Amino acid sequence: MSVLGALIGVVLITSLGVSPNTSVIGALVAMLVGRIPLGILVRMRSPHRQNLVQSAISGATFAAANSLLTPIAVPFALGRTDLVWPMLGGAAIGLAVDSWVLYRVFDSKLLAASNAWPAGIASAETIKAGDTGGRKAAVLGVSAVAGLLGALAKLPTAAAGVGFLGNVWALAMFGIGLLIAQYAPGIFDINLSQEFIPHGLMVGAGLVALVQAVLLMRNRRSRKDRTAEAAAPAPVGASAPQAGPQVRTKDAAQLRRGLIQGMVLFIGGAVFVAITGGIASGMSLPALIGWVLLAATAALVHQLIVGLAAMHSGWFPAFAVTLIVLIVGLVLHIDTVPLALLVGYTASTGPAFADIGYDFKAGWLLRKDATPWLPYEMDGRRQQYLAQLVGFAVALVVVAIAWKGFFEEGRVPPVSEVYVATILAGLDPGVMGTLLLWAIPGALIQAIGGSSRQMGVLLATGLLVATPAAGWLVLGALVVRTGYTVWRRRGITDPAARRASDEQSEADLSLVGAGLIAGSSVHDVSQLTKTL
Repeated sequence: MSVLGALIGVVLITSLGVSPNTSVIGALVAMLVGRIPLGILVRMRSPHRQNLVQSAISGATFAAANSLLTPIAVPFALGRTDLVWPMLGGAAIGLAVDSWVLYRVFDSKLLAASNAWPAGIASAETIKAGDTGGRKAAVLGVSAVAGLLGALAKLPTAAAGVGFLGNVWALAMFGIGLLIAQYAPGIFDINLSQEFIPHGLMVGAGLVALVQAVLLMRNRRSRKDRTAEAAAPAPVGASAPQAGPQVRTKDAAQLRRGLIQGMVLFIGGAVFVAITGGIASGMSLPALIGWVLLAATAALVHQLIVGLAAMHSGWFPAFAVTLIVLIVGLVLHIDTVPLALLVGYTASTGPAFADIGYDFKAGWLLRKDATPWLPYEMDGRRQQYLAQLVGFAVALVVVAIAWKGFFEEGRVPPVSEVYVATILAGLDPGVMGTLLLWAIPGALIQAIGGSSRQMGVLLATGLLVATPAAGWLVLGALVVRTGYTVWRRRGITDPAARRASDEQSEADLSLVGAGLIAGSSVHDVSQLTKTL
């Protein structure tokens, strides 16, 4: 399945410029294998084995397409084929660190398992429906068919699915951003992307999001309070508290260590790229140190912004955020080759970070009822990480073998060609002023929404994604979601009963949303037939 996922990723990113989420495909294949009445194959009926399979195939797809092939296409499109192999080594390091950081910080306050991670819900609900059948399977199946038919009709049905999941405020800003991007050119006669307005908003929102992430690393209680709490005897007759899915598995200290370790490892990867790419010998020591620190910081910030956007919206603006890094490099007058390597190294992070978050979310949902929960969850997450590493290793081998044949036929990822064209064209003197101007409202919106809503990042994501009709589907789903919740609680006055009704409403609509996303994912993978 990892080989299949890597091939799908390579073919689609070089032909259509997209990388589909193949995790639902992996889950479906694993289910079918489990239905074969042979001894060893029957074991695949386990939802947790199916979860490992979907983790491996989706990891291979995003690693091959986004984290490996796209970065090495940058020096190739620049005409420096001699830098492809050094860039592949640097991208492999970026991918490895990317996945390691997510593994260390997933289910912290910054990247909580209880947040949306829409594609993860779709995978988990598909697996659970296949395991239990009944009403859940029927609802999911009908929703998936609707998602597939809508996608065939050129409607972004995954956007509607996302609207049934996650934080309402974050998704509302995402939908508003999509609508503005769709109608601003016609109403105001302005191309937002060409004017770099969404990029400016993302710069401001991203900087505030980074500050919010740093603040979340703090231990809220003082050391004195924690020591007193640990020393205090338990009340007579009280039992030890039991960890459950409602308790985060990573605290502020673990989040802090994970991000600091990630920064150190990214610095090591940047040094590798600088030496093997030959740029270290052509720079002064201060310039080399500055390039290494910029590359490492860009990689870390890129993965966090992409991960936060994916967590709430199911979309990640990897191309746009990498383009912001490119613009910063142009402003700093970095030479062409070092800038190309900087862009490639930055592009290797983010998508795999988001994908592992999706898969960990799926596993977290499938393991919620385990007893004892905490050791089962942590070991299951570790097994998923190992499955992802299998997918990454396969992707690296596939890309190493396939890149030359694809590139020599002119099949280069379109985003890589855009990066190179931007590097060669240079920067309009007014772009930096536009970025700084629009960074102000982006920062304010992000600050007002707080780290739990990510409103600024999601608004900028909607403006950057700019998928036609997606805004209407997201906001329409939010209206349906609110209406259904209000309708279900009609006549209920007891607060506890109202909460139970709201939870059931969320469960029902999450199943619908998961089906829509699953159907859209199947359609995305079916695009493979266009290239064959």
